[in-house]
Amino acid sequence: MKKESLIFLIFTALSVLISYSCQGPEKKQNGSLPETAGGWIKYEKNPVLGGDLGTIFDVSLLHEGPGDFQMYCSWRPRRSIALSTSRDGLLWSKPAVCLSFNDSSGWERDVNRPVVLFLNGKYHMWYTGENDSASAIGYAVSDDGRQFRRVSPLPVMVADRPWEKKALMCPHVIWDDQLKLYRMWYSGGEQYEPDAIGYATSPDGIHWDKYPANPVFRADSSRQWEQAKVTACQVIRRRDDYLMFYIGFKNTDFAQIGMARSKDGITQWERYAANPIIRPGMGWDSSAVYKPFAVMDGEKWLLYYNGRKNNMEQIGIALHQGPDLGF
Repeated sequence: MKKESLIFLIFTALSVLISYSCQGPEKKQNGSLPETAGGWIKYEKNPVLGGDLGTIFDVSLLHEGPGDFQMYCSWRPRRSIALSTSRDGLLWSKPAVCLSFNDSSGWERDVNRPVVLFLNGKYHMWYTGENDSASAIGYAVSDDGRQFRRVSPLPVMVADRPWEKKALMCPHVIWDDQLKLYRMWYSGGEQYEPDAIGYATSPDGIHWDKYPANPVFRADSSRQWEQAKVTACQVIRRRDDYLMFYIGFKNTDFAQIGMARSKDGITQWERYAANPIIRPGMGWDSSAVYKPFAVMDGEKWLLYYNGRKNNMEQIGIALHQGPDLGF
């Protein structure tokens, strides 16, 4: 072989290798990348809820103290929201329905994607009601956290802005004691998977004022892993800022999990440099990972998420030792 030909072949091989390495995580084979980043590790006994239960997904968690975990989740075969409990956050009881669908309402053929707060001696749930063409957000309360009653037969928030299209879903609500307001981050857009995240406030959990500059968090087209959509966030108030866990979609079917932060929880969101922090794996969560919800348990974080393999979704956990997420 001539020297010039050898040099050309070496140059070509190096060019292909460099091009492949620069494609970004989503263009490589799934197994060639770590399944987590930023110090997160998937629990070795995942999934923790699913299997014979069928598709079960979209966690909201209450963790009031040691030995007391309450998981509210969507149970697709029952078209309902269910409660499961645990003493360690790892081993969970069989779920029991706590809010069922209501075909007669016209907008709650399925109920799912809840968030639950315990405030002033009551459990407060905001949830997604769906029919075949639209989604809206409802509100229910409970004295014991096990059986919820609707506050109104009508949704408390519906899609009525152009960017929201026909679907509002995935509410996440915190109570701001200083402002005396409920603060909600919600997803709006397409019915199959919403497109972006909006923000609203309410003094009573029923009447909501949407932020005029919504959506407050949009997909970043320069980041391939979340170029299509960002949705289904959890927002945690910290001492100096607000931490968001969210889903980023490369396309409608391929989802991963990332983090962002903001000083006021509304504007100037900064993405975590190592996003995505949770990627699909090689087994039960090989198709996509969705809907993060993180809590501190002692000196470790527990991050609950949906893993999908083909058409089956189950719930798993990623762990992070120590409270400092480096962000």
